[in-house]
Amino acid sequence: MGVVIDNDRCSIARALAVLGERWSLQVVRDVFNGLQRFEDLREHLGIARNVLSNRLAGLVDAGLLERVPYREFGSRQRHEYRLTAAGRELWPVLVTLMDWGDRHLADGPPPVEPEHVGCGGKVSMVPVCAHGHVLTEPQRELGLRLSS
Repeated sequence: MGVVIDNDRCSIARALAVLGERWSLQVVRDVFNGLQRFEDLREHLGIARNVLSNRLAGLVDAGLLERVPYREFGSRQRHEYRLTAAGRELWPVLVTLMDWGDRHLADGPPPVEPEHVGCGGKVSMVPVCAHGHVLTEPQRELGLRLSS
């Protein structure tokens, strides 16, 4: 039998409490892709204003986004949303989810493929241990050790 982790201490359960609501990861994705203003996010996602407001507030409260004021000439002050360091650390999660979705849920070629700007090579997430060993069969090669 595998290691059983109490949900109160489980890092996956804690992460899903922040990111598991519908739209949350899509908002993070869009901010990664340069959409930082409320109206741009709302229009691109096709999401209700109140839902987007709630998701943005939750992501700000969780420390993944920050609100930055701006003012266009002749308009009132508004806010842009920018990723914090913690928010930027989610990029491997997004790339991994995209890769999985491309392999298992796509009904054609992937809509986008992440590539390294320096050389043009396709980017993918590969599980590697601290000693540099690539895990090709994680179910067999990955062990969990309870921390104290």
